[in-house]
Amino acid sequence: MKMFVEPERIYLHRDAVDFRKSIDGLVAIVEGELERDAYTGALFLFSNKAKDKLKLVYWDKTGFALWYKRLEKQKFKWP
Repeated sequence: MKMFVEPERIYLHRDAVDFRKSIDGLVAIVEGELERDAYTGALFLFSNKAKDKLKLVYWDKTGFALWYKRLEKQKFKWP
């Protein structure tokens, strides 16, 4: 299994996301709010309200991959 890809595009969802959402909920945001095709291989990044958690979802041609990162003492810089 290929663990990561070199995407042509990276999209940030600027608003905070409910982190109870998993792949299906995040893909719904990609297609509904961002109006993008989630099956292109692009990376889609999401953050929680506190900006200490990050979720990344992408299509790797065999299925969706979801990555999750939690910072212990810092916050992500988010536009």
